[in-house]
Amino acid sequence: MKKSVLTRYRVLAYVTGVLLILLTLGMIGKYGLELDGAADFTYVVSLAHGWLYVLYLVFAFDLGSKAKWPVKKQLWVLLAGTIPTAAFFVERRITQELEGKVTDGSPVAAKG
Repeated sequence: MKKSVLTRYRVLAYVTGVLLILLTLGMIGKYGLELDGAADFTYVVSLAHGWLYVLYLVFAFDLGSKAKWPVKKQLWVLLAGTIPTAAFFVERRITQELEGKVTDGSPVAAKG
């Protein structure tokens, strides 16, 4: 498996994780503290998180299919982008697991 497959998954895991934490804080500010401007903030962050989560799903599914994960593991990784802070823990675990399986993608010279 190419390193780029893991890298793009990792980037989207961090981005969706951060956006989900911001969205959670925005919701607390909007509904719990009734802060001015929190509604606009949560609207923008929720749109960004929603669209980037779809991209996260594509990249995580691609990674899982190339790593030949069982369905249960694949579903856990896909759902990690919906639970605040879960994406960080799942990403770290997946990265440690797959570090030995990734290659840099450069062609290897054949021995003759």
